[in-house]
Amino acid sequence: MTTASTGEPRWLSDEEQSVWRAYLHATTLMEDHLDRQLQRDAGMPHIYYGLLVQLSQAPRRQKRMTELAKDAKITRSRLSHAVARLERSGWVRREDCPSDKRGQNAVLTDEGFEMLRRSAPGHVDAVRQAMFDRLTPEQVRSLGEIMQVVAAGLQPEGTDADLPWLR
Repeated sequence: MTTASTGEPRWLSDEEQSVWRAYLHATTLMEDHLDRQLQRDAGMPHIYYGLLVQLSQAPRRQKRMTELAKDAKITRSRLSHAVARLERSGWVRREDCPSDKRGQNAVLTDEGFEMLRRSAPGHVDAVRQAMFDRLTPEQVRSLGEIMQVVAAGLQPEGTDADLPWLR
């Protein structure tokens, strides 16, 4: 974004730069922490765990692949690769979509649901230890409000938006 009068970028202030770098550092460390925990305890990366969670919460534990990509905020290509690996593990299967012969549904298998059930306690412990045990209740509320504002500003409306899950 540039200023209207000068055409110059609106550079970050020292405080904004410090907050931005702290955010990047913390989110990188968090993702690494959760990936390592899930690889160690469940043999899968954090993103795959998130896909299993999405499916477990869907009606009949199934979701159209395009909707799953949208909800996971990943490209359809990346989703296809992830689902292929989850299929090899026996945790997910693909089925043709009855309402659209071109579409497919990802379905959480009983084995996948059991893996998720076994993995969830360790994962929630890792999340709690890494984040919530370090914050006061007021900080938790503030962080939630802040993240909702940021997310809302990054989710453009309309079908012409250049979002990964639309590619």
